[in-house]
Order: sequence, then C-alpha cells, then structure tokens
Amino acid sequence: MFDRLPDIVFSIKDRSGRYVLMSEACVERCGLSNKREALGRSAFDLFPEPMAERYTRQDERLFRTGKPIVDNLDLTLYPDRSSGWCLSTKEPLRDHHGHIIGLACISKDLVEPSRAGLIDVGFARAIDYLLDHFAEALRVEDLARIGELSLAQFERRMKKIFHLSAAQYMIKARVSAAAQMLAKSEQPIAEIAHVTGFCDQSGLSRKFRQVTGLTPRQYRLFVREGRWM
Repeated sequence: MFDRLPDIVFSIKDRSGRYVLMSEACVERCGLSNKREALGRSAFDLFPEPMAERYTRQDERLFRTGKPIVDNLDLTLYPDRSSGWCLSTKEPLRDHHGHIIGLACISKDLVEPSRAGLIDVGFARAIDYLLDHFAEALRVEDLARIGELSLAQFERRMKKIFHLSAAQYMIKARVSAAAQMLAKSEQPIAEIAHVTGFCDQSGLSRKFRQVTGLTPRQYRLFVREGRWM
C-alpha cells in the first residue's frame, strides 16, 4: 500500500535501530536499488549524519519512554536527493508480553511549506520544544522566540503547516498524550490530567470531549472493552 504513495515514507526498525522493512519511496531516497539492501542497516548507513543523529535520538527516546512521537518536523531527502521537510510519527511495536521490540515510522512530505520557506531549523526547534514540554505552562511568545520568529510569523506557520493555532496544537499534544495513557495505563484520570498539563480532571474531560467526542472514562472503556457505557 505505501509503495504506491511517493510522498509517504514508511519503515520499521528493530530495537537496535536496524531497518527490517521500508517502503519504495524510502528505498529510492536512500539511493538503494531494492528493499533487501536496507535490511540490517541503520540510519547512519543510509542518511547524512545530522539527519541520522536526529532520527536515532528520537528512536532512543521512544525505546526509553515507550511513548509515541507524533507530528515531528524532520529533514528528509526527496527523490532527486535534495532536502526538504516532512511530518513524522513513530509508534512503538510490542510483543505479546508488552515488551518493545521495534518501531514503525511514517513520514509525510511537506513539499509546499518547504518550498515556501515556512519550515527551517529554528521553527523545527520550537516544535521539538513544544512536544517535549507540552505539559508545562508554555507561552506561545516563548515558542516564537525559540524559533527566532515574531509571534505573527510563528502563528502563520503553525496555521499553514498544521492547520491549527499554536494553542490548539498544544491542546492536541496534551489530549494525544492523555489518550495514550488512558489506553495503556491504570493511572487515575485525575493523575493523567496533572501529568499531561491540564489544571484538573474537569479541564481534561472538557478538552478531551471537544476533540474526541468522548469523555476520558468513555474513551478508556471503548479502547479496552469496545464499549463506552
């Protein structure tokens, strides 16, 4: 399926960061002749060192925390080997005991924002900071400063790339983290609200329902038991 999507790169790595599968688009961008050539190789074998270092840091964080990496801005290579930007999500893969044995990564090219100069290292650094600190009391002004942008420039880029304001994107990050914890942990909902940056359980419930249509309790029952009442 992914082989038919030239603007989507899909791959699977084992716990050591070695590729065990990649889509045709990734094969082409790495300058390989076929998928078999990728097997057992790491990002450092296939990508420029700065890109490989970033990918490896992300992988190590995922393996250490068990938490997915969602909507990261990463440098990518286009088929002509020129560089651009993509939006990447990584999910841990687990065995039947729940142990992490690898990860799956999917990246979507952001060709137009790249060409328009809307994404650069500074903006990506600000998004990295937001995703690492979303549970804290972040100010959009501080994120813009990290990205070396004015507030208006930062908000304009957020809207163009993510179709959300910076504040909406922060809420999305918090709700996504809460959803993961509701599905995979036994933590009380009030505790989940606290660690994901909401002021209290009612604040989490209100935003969670706005985004998903379900309360946190309904969501937990649905993903675990297929029911919400």
